[in-house]
Amino acid sequence: MSKHIPVRTCVVCREKGGKRALIRIVRTEQGVVSDLTGKLNGRGAYLCHRSECWEKALRSDILEKALRTTLSYEDREHLRAQQPQVTPHEPETRAGSPP
Repeated sequence: MSKHIPVRTCVVCREKGGKRALIRIVRTEQGVVSDLTGKLNGRGAYLCHRSECWEKALRSDILEKALRTTLSYEDREHLRAQQPQVTPHEPETRAGSPP
């Protein structure tokens, strides 16, 4: 029997992925932080590694709604600094079709 892998959804693009494939953003008493361990206490939301998703999440109210809080300028800048170094999303090619 295979082990159950928790599935999470990016709050921006709604893409589903394994819990370890997405980055958890957590509302804590100290503010909003990214949780690379996935174990911090607090309300969480997930973002994928696409730069478009991070930019949209940081300039809109998507994270505020998901975390049920108001993001301060400092929270947004802190998350922007923790944003993973990713490349813009490239369309996937189907198997057997030319790139």
